Amino acid sequence: MRYINASAVLPEELVEKLQEFVQGEYLYIPAIKNQHRSWGELSGARKEINQRNREILKAYLLGASVEELSESFYLSIYAIRKIIHQK
Repeated sequence: MRYINASAVLPEELVEKLQEFVQGEYLYIPAIKNQHRSWGELSGARKEINQRNREILKAYLLGASVEELSESFYLSIYAIRKIIHQK
């Protein structure tokens, strides 16, 4: 999550009204419930991790050992096992 200067996105009147309550502090404005996005959706991180996990599973099914995958992907043996048994 990145911070945005309220003056850059809100009308001046609204900024002045908000300043009656909060000045010089960070203010979190939650997303509307049906518009909330999951972790990694905007950055693409979720997509990259899913792709990596598919590669791990494929390599495992082609005969790579858990130990080999752990070294290749720089993950713990526990993490590799979790990925493999997830699918």
